[in-house]
Amino acid sequence: MEKKAQEAVGKLQVLEQNMQQIEIQKQQFTAQLLEIENALKELETAPEAYKLLGNILVKTEPKSLKSELCEKQERLKIHISVIDKQEKQLSDKTEKLRKEILGTIKTE
Repeated sequence: MEKKAQEAVGKLQVLEQNMQQIEIQKQQFTAQLLEIENALKELETAPEAYKLLGNILVKTEPKSLKSELCEKQERLKIHISVIDKQEKQLSDKTEKLRKEILGTIKTE
């Protein structure tokens, strides 16, 4: 394989590793988002609420906790949206590079 093709394969491997890392981040943010959505559902019927501060639970107003959770929910949605865009860009780059590599291999 030519040196140029070998370099392209190396770049492709790096892009695929980046895609995996982004997917892991997206899964983590999605799991956090699901937890927050479940907590918000529970808060609708809960007469009192507690939140974790360090290693202790502290009683708090359900309205203030709901507000805090809604803010976190919005931030997570923004993070996921940004990750989706990054994922799309990396996917496009990866696909383009794959085609280039296949073209190089076929012409050899």
